[in-house]
Amino acid sequence: MALALGALALGAASPAPHLAKVETRCGWLVNPTPANWWLIDGDGEWTIGEQGGYQAPGFDEAPWAGQREQVPVNGNYGYECACMAVTSDPDTMTIARVISVRSRPLQACKDDPKLPSMDS
Repeated sequence: MALALGALALGAASPAPHLAKVETRCGWLVNPTPANWWLIDGDGEWTIGEQGGYQAPGFDEAPWAGQREQVPVNGNYGYECACMAVTSDPDTMTIARVISVRSRPLQACKDDPKLPSMDS
């Protein structure tokens, strides 16, 4: 019984991944080439997906709201301004799960002093 209670207490100390805190992150959503996605916000560059490698769970299925204003770069690829409901891992700067995406006008990101300029 003590062993079972100890295991239960140990499990309670580390939250399950599905219970991670959902946060809203807003910034430049960048897709320069197939399957490569990053979000650049005031905290830095967050990996959402890398071609042939990591892909954040939920990104392909996430509901996407708002009118998309994309800046084309490299054919069908480019960047836009968006807010995302996500869970993240700040130690690796990785988006752990995407819950939803909301497009914003490009001007919202251009006017944000915490974001880098995307103008070349």
